[in-house]
Amino acid sequence: MHSIALDQPGQKLLDIARLRIQLTYLWRHGRMANLDDPVRFTELVQMRKLFDRDPRMVVLSDKIAAKAAAADLLGAEWTVPTLWQGDVLPPASPLSEPAMLKARHGCNQYRAIRTAPTRKEWAGLRKLADKWTAQPYGFWLDEWCYRDVPRGLLAEKMIGGDTLPVDYKIYVFGGVATHVQVHQDRAGDHRWILHDRDYRQLVPSNAEGPKRPRSLNAMLEAAETLARGFSFARVDFYELDRTPLFGEFCFYPGSGLDPFAADWVDEELGRLWLGSL
Repeated sequence: MHSIALDQPGQKLLDIARLRIQLTYLWRHGRMANLDDPVRFTELVQMRKLFDRDPRMVVLSDKIAAKAAAADLLGAEWTVPTLWQGDVLPPASPLSEPAMLKARHGCNQYRAIRTAPTRKEWAGLRKLADKWTAQPYGFWLDEWCYRDVPRGLLAEKMIGGDTLPVDYKIYVFGGVATHVQVHQDRAGDHRWILHDRDYRQLVPSNAEGPKRPRSLNAMLEAAETLARGFSFARVDFYELDRTPLFGEFCFYPGSGLDPFAADWVDEELGRLWLGSL
């Protein structure tokens, strides 16, 4: 972990961030975070936000740079083709096929473009994209690494047809992939289920998720390759026609504010992270 040395003004800013983190953590989890001796995964995410200044996280949180890194380590066939990238959307759409428009510097900033947009629709997208790029992402959640990612946009080839593809988010501790979090219906009834490495659901429920992807073993191996050298990183993938595709890196899953289905899961993942430090 790359820590920081602070002068007096810097310490004051850190104290404010610590208070803000405690308030948001209390709001979401109903308890204060143990920041002096963290044991839960969600607490360790808060510690990373406060103290970890690893410059590699900045690079890999940039969706454009992350795709380049994945292509370099895994091969270009692992990445979704980029149809366009730039700082601002041009006056007329440059897209000739369905695409996913994203901000390169943040999370949950995307729009699916399934058909050629009208002038009015494109104007609305330009206005939305300008809003995305108007400021750095992650300030209020104290997600430090997004601050220095260059602000900009990219459009990728649409995959998954009429619905957004299932997201396979793989947790990697100390270079070992241990868990697979499956997200589906992100644009509607968004839900997720956490599995172990062998794709067994950790907390039984009535929610029935997608079957084990055919390319899961390849995803696990690729995640370990991409996350090598980090105590923890999450690497996301899609599967298209039994072929795995790289999605993105994440260093603050849910900003450490999303509760797990059971508290023991939070503690188990925390033990794995602590054991990899």
